Amino acid sequence: MFSGALIRIARESVSGLPRAFWWLWTSTLINRLGAFVATFMTLYLTLERGYSASFAGLVVALHGLGGVASSLVAGVMTDRLGRRPTLLAAQASTAFSVALLGFMEHPAAIAAVALLVGMTSNASRPAVQAMMADIVRPEDRVRAFALNYWAINLGFAASATAAGMIAEYSYLAGFLGEAALTLVCAVLVFLKLPESRPVAPGGAAVSQDAADPATGLGTVLRDGRFMGVVGLSFLISLVFTQGMVGLPVAMGAAGFSPGDYGLVIAANGLLIVVLQIPVTRFIEHRDPRKLLVVSALLAGYGFALTAFAGPLWAYALTVCVWTLAEIVNSPTQMGLVVRLSPVDGRGRYQGMYTMSWAVASLVAPLMAGFVIDRFGERWLWGGTGLLGTVAALGYWLLMRRLPEGEPAAVSSAPAPVAPLPKPATADA
Repeated sequence: MFSGALIRIARESVSGLPRAFWWLWTSTLINRLGAFVATFMTLYLTLERGYSASFAGLVVALHGLGGVASSLVAGVMTDRLGRRPTLLAAQASTAFSVALLGFMEHPAAIAAVALLVGMTSNASRPAVQAMMADIVRPEDRVRAFALNYWAINLGFAASATAAGMIAEYSYLAGFLGEAALTLVCAVLVFLKLPESRPVAPGGAAVSQDAADPATGLGTVLRDGRFMGVVGLSFLISLVFTQGMVGLPVAMGAAGFSPGDYGLVIAANGLLIVVLQIPVTRFIEHRDPRKLLVVSALLAGYGFALTAFAGPLWAYALTVCVWTLAEIVNSPTQMGLVVRLSPVDGRGRYQGMYTMSWAVASLVAPLMAGFVIDRFGERWLWGGTGLLGTVAALGYWLLMRRLPEGEPAAVSSAPAPVAPLPKPATADA
């Protein structure tokens, strides 16, 4: 009976979504199967290269700075040029820059190319999120975002364990493997995904004319409620980023190997793979304010528990606590962002939202490196508890009288599916 209920929940969770969503989902899964740089950059710099935690934090922060620089530009490109060309350009350039990073030797070169990787890898996010909002019905978006997040963590769970073992023998192989799989994603997008940018009633693409955009960046900045969500997203991102920054440094200092860290962080992905679908079914139609408040508290205090971790299983237990926060927070917050975004400005709104994570990726490594080197790890973990509390209070205050429905400046129907161009030949 229990297995039958699980099968029914799984069937209901994946039914009714368009074919284009599943190709986008597949691209996400492949991309995350190759995740290496973001996960192991800190260990690569501190253990393999012998740099300090502060220098590692600086390099990872430059990676985040690249994301800050590209978020808004990619958001504008997503609205003006389209989702598909932006996604193709981002993935192809990411493959090149990640491969290049693996061959860098000089500290300045490593820092410069890390900045480039941050720019290219982050540029695809507004396009992916806007395309998903385009092709999925409003009532299915929380479920679709949850399934996409499930794919991210399914790939991450597999890659974290494998990449941890690979890192013990060759970090270069990890860089090249990520580059190859990112290139596969670009090919898949080229062959299978049509443009999805919404069209106005006359058939013209929305916001195609840069001289008179329906929704400019100034509109986004003046949207007080949305910018409040962006600010709270930044606080939560500061907390979650410690799983890739503070946690590996703390475990390395405690004598654990890259493989140990890979196993512990893989628990994050595995738990999401197991729980994301049933939890999403439970939260799909519940009050988003309460969900975001609870997730913020779980995230903050889940990381705070790391201060008391000793054996490997204790680190894994803390990961389980803040992973539950991720499961609730991610689809809820992404659904809220779409709900507050006008159709003709989805790319720009998604770009601004993506920038909150990118800025956190810039600030969090600097914060973690400084706090660990100057005060010790316990102060870092205590700070995450404080950030989680502040974010929870902010969500509670900001989301009072949340408007029903979603803005709609133009038709939200997906653009007509044009025939895909023929694939380029090998000679091309």
